[in-house]
Amino acid sequence: MSSYSITLPDGSVKSVPAGSRPLDVAQSISPRLAQEAIVARVNGDLFDLTRPFEGDATLQILTTKNPEALEVYRHSTAHLLALAVLELWPDTQLGIGPPVENGFYYDFDREEKFTPEDLEKIEAKMWEIQKRNLPYERVMTGKEEGLQKYSKAWMKCQLIAERAGETFSEYTLGPNFIDFCRGPHVPSTDRIKAFKLQSIAGAYWKGDEKNKQLQRIYGTAFFSTKDLDEYLARLEEAKRRDHRRIGQDLDLFSIQDLAGPGLIFFHPKGGTVRRILEDWMRDQYVARGYSLVYTPHVAKIDLWKTSGHFNFYNQNMFKSMELDDAEYQLKPMNCPFHILIYADKPKSYRDLPVRLGELGTVYRYERSGTMHGLLRVRGFTQDDAHIFCTPEQVEDEVVNCLQFAIDTLKAFGFETYEAELSTWDKGVSGKYDGSPEQWELAEKALQTATERLNLKVRVMTDEAAFYGPKIDMKLVDAIGRLWQLSTVQFDFTLPRRFGLEYVGEDGKKHQPLMVHRALFGSVERFFGILVEHYAGAFPVWLAPIQAAVLPITDKQMDYARQVKNEMAAAGIRVWLDDRSEKINLKIRDAQLQKIPYMIVVGGREAEQGTVSVRHRKLGDLGVKPIADSIAEIKQKMDSKQTTD
Repeated sequence: MSSYSITLPDGSVKSVPAGSRPLDVAQSISPRLAQEAIVARVNGDLFDLTRPFEGDATLQILTTKNPEALEVYRHSTAHLLALAVLELWPDTQLGIGPPVENGFYYDFDREEKFTPEDLEKIEAKMWEIQKRNLPYERVMTGKEEGLQKYSKAWMKCQLIAERAGETFSEYTLGPNFIDFCRGPHVPSTDRIKAFKLQSIAGAYWKGDEKNKQLQRIYGTAFFSTKDLDEYLARLEEAKRRDHRRIGQDLDLFSIQDLAGPGLIFFHPKGGTVRRILEDWMRDQYVARGYSLVYTPHVAKIDLWKTSGHFNFYNQNMFKSMELDDAEYQLKPMNCPFHILIYADKPKSYRDLPVRLGELGTVYRYERSGTMHGLLRVRGFTQDDAHIFCTPEQVEDEVVNCLQFAIDTLKAFGFETYEAELSTWDKGVSGKYDGSPEQWELAEKALQTATERLNLKVRVMTDEAAFYGPKIDMKLVDAIGRLWQLSTVQFDFTLPRRFGLEYVGEDGKKHQPLMVHRALFGSVERFFGILVEHYAGAFPVWLAPIQAAVLPITDKQMDYARQVKNEMAAAGIRVWLDDRSEKINLKIRDAQLQKIPYMIVVGGREAEQGTVSVRHRKLGDLGVKPIADSIAEIKQKMDSKQTTD
């Protein structure tokens, strides 16, 4: 009998008989390893534990400690979901069922709509099937045979026609289920220990609005019940912090049906917070050597053809409009406008770097199913800046941008963040613009900048923008969620397209380097993240109302107005609750509105010229002179303290 040499991660080699499987090797190393194994990596590719080796190979056994194993585990749970649906409703047509971030889904074509009650039935059926300990088995099938086998399954036929080679893999799950699938999967259903079905949604086949709408069932799965319970608890906390609900409760913003989806109306209190954000950013621009500019909301379509957006970004742009002299387009980006400002007058190397900053509103077409409160909208304001500089200046400019990004995060209470450096594929695919020399310069500048700041960065190969490499900053919020926020990007394309120049020290014309930079990302998205991070309880310096003056009875109304006026004169955003209601109700309502300070005034306070101070988290702070309470609030405002 022939044998194969299997090389393990530590360099040791095992000789195994032909027909052996990764699971057999795991068992020979340790029964515990075999029990914890989820999937294998064979010659660099993910491989079923029960799939026989096909020759000499390298082998790594992936257990529950590996993120890729969790993806395989969730994909296998999606197949378990599909089998449960078919056992309950045999006429259902199957679409696709991939793993996704935090879970999985499966798409179904079924005449009747799934209901929340159906989810309970399906989940119960999944547990019933799980206990049968059914194996996931790989079967190879010829393409023509497969098309005949799936002739009544229209979605599978399309997938096989488009994706399958002459032979393709299918996976069985028990005697009555087989699905066109590349795999791999866990060995059997008893490996699946913890899952939960979560929701039902509509989804167009292949994500195309022109195709049939299917029903998508979402679920999640973890290696242990403990991990699942912790995740579900985090979801509940995320629901409690949902900026859409809090925004409505605190009267911060709205989306009006009459105006259209994805367009945000900031109400007075939300407008106050937004003004503070924007004023802070503009002040930082000026302090850090940026010039503030303002640009139009529309431009002739010729501008977008020159920039390349008309060709490469057209599907995300609103339709153009005919005016008297030409065809115009709402701007999806600010960068071409800043380029026009740079190009309006000749530049010398002495003028560089030129840093142009703007809080500019842009408009992008987002499909109706993708919009989400403030986080994904059709009209939003970017804190956009573009830096035009020489090759010698670029590294310092990138360092300054990254430091600005870090300072921004910390200023608003985000102490934990991650960074990703997205690079090109060395030109292999041909999808990237720019020369190898430009890419080498840009990537080296970004990498060196992160080293100068001792910023840990994860390199994301082949994830760059087509026009240059970039660094993305992702913040971690109060409940551990990652949010994409700041970005610093190189651009080789636009300076060339617009023929940008500067006269160098040698008297010759050169093309400047261009850096795109956004720190909030967009004001709307950052606002939404702040709402969720603080659960609506903004720090004092950001709170739309910083203090509520609460008279106990109408007899103290004149004194309450005096207190309010003194606070307002000191620059505190203060509100007087002049309703004829009991003080406990007033305190409760101020608490629900998440107002940091409640200034209670009764007969004794009016006589003594004092106030009784309550804090939304700390409770009763005692009786104080008005001046002391003002000083305390002003200290929190001036220090921009982000904790209570």
